[in-house]
Amino acid sequence: MSNLLKGLNEQQKLTVQTTEGYVRVIAGAGTGKTKTLVHRFAYIVNELGVSPSNILCVTFTNKAAQEMKSRLRKLVDFSNVTDLICTYHGLCVKILREDIYRLGYPTQFIIADSEDQKALLKEVFEKLNIKSDRTNYKKVSSKIKYWKQYKKYIVEYISTFNKQKQTEFINSAKNLNKEELLNWQCFIEYLNLQKKGFILDFDDLIQFALYLLQQFPEVLQKWQNKLDYIMVDETQDNSTTQWELVDLLQGTHKNLFVVGDPDQCIYEWRGASPTGLISFEDNYSPCQTIILNRNYRSSPNILDVANSVISKNENRVPKDLYTTKEMSNKVTHFHGKTEDEEGDYIAKTILKHTENGNKLSDFAILYRSSSISRYIEQALVKNKLSYMVYGGIRFFERKEIKDILSYLRMLDSADDISFKRVINLPSRKLGKVFLSSLQEIADSEKRTLYETLRNHINEPQFNKTGAKNFIKLIENTKKQVRLKSLSDIANLIFVESGLEKIYRNEGDQDRLDNINELMSSIKLYENDNTNEDDLSLMKYLQDIALYTNLDYKKDSDFIKIMTIHQSKGLEFPIVFVSGLSEGIFPSHRTIRERRKNGLEEERRLAYVAYTRAEKELYLTESEGYNFEMDNYKFPSRFIFEIKSKLLVKKGTLSSELKKSALKYIQNSSLELKDNEGKEEIKQFSIGTLVFHKLFGEGSIISINDMQQVLEIKFDNGSTKHISIDKAMNVLSII
Repeated sequence: MSNLLKGLNEQQKLTVQTTEGYVRVIAGAGTGKTKTLVHRFAYIVNELGVSPSNILCVTFTNKAAQEMKSRLRKLVDFSNVTDLICTYHGLCVKILREDIYRLGYPTQFIIADSEDQKALLKEVFEKLNIKSDRTNYKKVSSKIKYWKQYKKYIVEYISTFNKQKQTEFINSAKNLNKEELLNWQCFIEYLNLQKKGFILDFDDLIQFALYLLQQFPEVLQKWQNKLDYIMVDETQDNSTTQWELVDLLQGTHKNLFVVGDPDQCIYEWRGASPTGLISFEDNYSPCQTIILNRNYRSSPNILDVANSVISKNENRVPKDLYTTKEMSNKVTHFHGKTEDEEGDYIAKTILKHTENGNKLSDFAILYRSSSISRYIEQALVKNKLSYMVYGGIRFFERKEIKDILSYLRMLDSADDISFKRVINLPSRKLGKVFLSSLQEIADSEKRTLYETLRNHINEPQFNKTGAKNFIKLIENTKKQVRLKSLSDIANLIFVESGLEKIYRNEGDQDRLDNINELMSSIKLYENDNTNEDDLSLMKYLQDIALYTNLDYKKDSDFIKIMTIHQSKGLEFPIVFVSGLSEGIFPSHRTIRERRKNGLEEERRLAYVAYTRAEKELYLTESEGYNFEMDNYKFPSRFIFEIKSKLLVKKGTLSSELKKSALKYIQNSSLELKDNEGKEEIKQFSIGTLVFHKLFGEGSIISINDMQQVLEIKFDNGSTKHISIDKAMNVLSII
């Protein structure tokens, strides 16, 4: 027996040794997927003698690719591991560096990152004289990304110097409304700048590579011949274009191995779909499917909870994870009367565990939205527990929060730090010379910068419109402090300062969510301090300072706080999943936008969260008011979907609230069912241009409402009948 098979279970061994043809591996959370994948690669090299330079292994992040290379260097017979262990973008760059000259581009073309894209859009806005009240960078970049899903822009604009085709492409937007037409004009100018500088952005990389492979048979043949074996990791996250690329490349040798878990597809909102992996056997035949379902991470209690939730999804490959690990404590569900009580429960539970020998690094606190972290962070600071916001910034240190707090401090102390932060936020065209002169006088008079500006505002060097408006804003709002509530003052300064306009124009929903959470927390602060003396702005700012100072010792032993998306692929001994309230998790925005598909993705997100835990899992939520939904909070369906016997329940959940919650969830489910099909059919009409991952581009020629079927004529000459209930999964509107 090969040494590569030692330490593998029977299903893992089968996966490693099944090297030929079409192979689909459904690998559940914690089942040793990466180890199995690496050992399979090494088996093909060491046992079959295939050169690594003829094996493509695609994964989704550079970090994952580097991890695979590192492991492989310990297993294969030589250290020069191929650079064909890479991301999709990495693969496309390799294809383009060799063959993009066929499109008139230099092989050393420029790859634009997100900041470069923003710089290009800034140039576009200036050229078209677009003001931020008409559209914003985020909206336009989103539309550009959408339009770049289809290769027409390469065929008819970017890759050709045929002016007639370019004109036709530019004029193809005749039926767009005013806003869409503006976005289209931005798109055209953006393409102009790209072509002028031979610049490709990330979306171009895969589309240009596909175009080369489809339009130049010799390029396709070269790459097909080169790739004896293709292995695709995390295949549940493949987009339509990524499937298209893989399908082309496997065409000669037909050795395509895909591994992933449809239950962990949590990126549908950015183009991923579990459907390709679920229906793989239908498109690639004959195919062998192997299920990896022995979990090496979590205790049986945790797996039972995760399995009971994910089993409610319909769009999946059935599998129940099992483990041979010892039974641990039951999963705990805590219901708090307030958010502060929920945060305090988490902090006190962690303290209790640390008294029993656990380190702070054993704990992770996960949430659906980063705005949830506010009351958790407050509880941890209050209990002197060190923590780190993984991949993010502490709530009260986030830019948008500090901006508003700095404006509030201007109303109270008008300190120099706050002044410097907000004097040009939004821009008041007060430059370095202005501020330098102000600082010089302030130093000589031993006054604050704000006092100095107010006293000298009528002098020529300071008599600027922006400076006058700033002083007027601060002085007028100061007069309101004693007349209005803290929350009203915070909202007033947010609007009157111009900050609201900035964030709304930027279209940054995360920032707006965080600001909503700050406003919500100020209202809660008011409710907890009913004595009028306790409601002073000064006291509020002092109390907030307790949550923003970092005077406790910083070391490597800290609690990790992160969103569930950031936790994918990680594991922790003890996990808290917080904020499990309807509308927050599952997200009402996701369900509203994507209906049943959205709910199923939210459920997969819960499955990912629950399976991060090794030994203990806590699910927490609380009562209160959800300001975004303008409704009272109910416990999440992702708690009620768990069999009651699997949970230990803490906190007092009244029978009335439970009854109301179940009724709310039932009505929500009925509404989804009533709209099933209706939402999809609204998306389509006769003449709608669509793209199918297998059949290509086509147009709808009839809609049968009775049978719920779309009849589509494709450009390849075929006509297909597509079920409306499946249409949103397999079709994209062009």
